[in-house]
Amino acid sequence: MLTALVANVAGEIFELDGYAAVGMAGTTQIPLTLKNTRRMPSGSELMYLPDRRPVLLNLHSGGIGTMTDNPYAPGQPLFPVTAFNSPGYVISCLGAYVETQKAQALPLFSYGAVGWYRGEFRSAVVAVDREKRQDLRLMKPEDVAVGIKRMRRQMPANRLRSHLEKCALQFGCPAAKNFFLGRYEAPLPTAEQCNARCLGCLSLQKYSDIPHSQDRIGFTPSPEEIAEVALAHIKRVDKSVVSFGQGCEGDPLLAADVIAPAVRLIRSETDRGTINMNTNASLPQALQQGIDAGLDSIRVSINSVRENCYHGYFRPKGYRFSDVLKSIELAVGNGLFVSINYLNCPGFTDTPLEIEALRRFLKSYPIHMIQWRNLNFDPMRYYKIMSEVAPSGAPIGMKNLLEQIRREFPDLKFGYFNPPKEKFGT
Repeated sequence: MLTALVANVAGEIFELDGYAAVGMAGTTQIPLTLKNTRRMPSGSELMYLPDRRPVLLNLHSGGIGTMTDNPYAPGQPLFPVTAFNSPGYVISCLGAYVETQKAQALPLFSYGAVGWYRGEFRSAVVAVDREKRQDLRLMKPEDVAVGIKRMRRQMPANRLRSHLEKCALQFGCPAAKNFFLGRYEAPLPTAEQCNARCLGCLSLQKYSDIPHSQDRIGFTPSPEEIAEVALAHIKRVDKSVVSFGQGCEGDPLLAADVIAPAVRLIRSETDRGTINMNTNASLPQALQQGIDAGLDSIRVSINSVRENCYHGYFRPKGYRFSDVLKSIELAVGNGLFVSINYLNCPGFTDTPLEIEALRRFLKSYPIHMIQWRNLNFDPMRYYKIMSEVAPSGAPIGMKNLLEQIRREFPDLKFGYFNPPKEKFGT
């Protein structure tokens, strides 16, 4: 068993002797052990949850229950501690807690279960991508600063370059940092608008008390500005990727009239580099514009392949889930490399009806990759919303789900990042 981690009113995190850490998946409570955890990945962060109380395993009684008071400070509350894990790791269970009556919605993070064992933090996660694309240890601030100065000199009037500076410096965006470092994948945020109202939207929360985590782009870059940034990255980086559809924008399909000519400009100068689009895939006709211009790959964001559950999270405006399926079919039929950005939450994603729906989808739509992404949203509120739109059942465990899908679809790639075209067939 792993020792429980808790926090006091000052936000100080400490282990609680005599109690073991507990995770949750829906209503299922799971004691943390060496077998179902691993050393917490580098770059992960610990967070304590206000207005909530930890659920712990009492090692003396053997019972699982809520811990309300700090044993070292009688009358003061204890708070649960969770982990926001590094990219490339799928949460297998969430930190277990109960809400108080005054609990407000949690910020837009994922809240993985975590515990303490013999001098190290351990997380309940499964590794799906070993690439160090967003390893913060490889993104030294001084190196980012050098890259920013270089790009200022190279394209001083480019508004998109200037926006990416803000993303890198103010919001700490790893993708923006990679652009200035000349590594891997460069972002090409373009779209100011979106036709979905996702519960966990990172850049716009109009009708919610949840704060957005970064500002949405406030202008539409020109095709020339986009091409200039993209070409700077492609010419500099081996096996490079440039991607439309970032956390700081709406959906790129709503900017297809700008993106399509930008892609043509890029392809008129080079056939190197992978041009990718991260999208909700809501507008097949707009996607066709990008395909005709020269897109190499798309990644489609989905929380569920059950229409009711999809609509419950994405809350689409002017499109249906059937349009998403049409776009996926279109992309596959035109030879693009197609991934789904599968927003998973233990206790929902790994339930029988969800799994069966995913299996049917994969049989009908031969996509190439699942990018397993932890859902950045308050889990209790997510469970409530999903339970109101469709039944799900008891979870089988995220690790079991991953193993089951891998067995049944051996050619399907698992990962976290958009691959370059040089790796499409590997």
